[in-house]
Amino acid sequence: MSKQKHPLLIVIGVMAVVFVAFGIAHKSSVNKYPAESVTRITATAVNVGDKAPELEFENPEGKKIALSSLKGRIVLIDFWASWCLPCRRENPNLVEAYRKYSLLKFKNAKGFEVFSVSLDTDRNRWVNAIKQDNLLWDYHVSDLGGWKSEAANIYNVNSIPAGFLIDQNGVVISKNVRGIDLHVELDKLVKR
Repeated sequence: MSKQKHPLLIVIGVMAVVFVAFGIAHKSSVNKYPAESVTRITATAVNVGDKAPELEFENPEGKKIALSSLKGRIVLIDFWASWCLPCRRENPNLVEAYRKYSLLKFKNAKGFEVFSVSLDTDRNRWVNAIKQDNLLWDYHVSDLGGWKSEAANIYNVNSIPAGFLIDQNGVVISKNVRGIDLHVELDKLVKR
């Protein structure tokens, strides 16, 4: 009988060593990045109530445009690309919203503007899509980085279209509103 306990004790001992080794290996892989790296990675998520991070990129003519230059206005930061069919389908709605709301007075803001951030990699395709879709606002920017775009990284954008509606103080008041929902959100801010 004592001979039978001996192999069982060996199995239990081996299992304990494996569990301890796994725990040490798991703990070392979890702590492999310093705290500031983890903070930097998770800090890129932008949520409702957050101050919108600054964006400053070139327009199609090579002039740098900063999001902060629109402070005092309601701004839709629109992430899109010429090759994105859902984005291109949403563009007529954005044009309609821009035509309607850029002419209206707002309760606490100087007006409404669209700040388009393209995830294109080809300048010609980007410029042609702006013309084809009649995106008539002045604020179009891109670093032509595609999915490696610095702006997409800052805002943690991993699918498009993506939008952030910000108030006159640069605070995110809504995320990813499209279609009629964009109009509903803007209607709440219009001066009556």
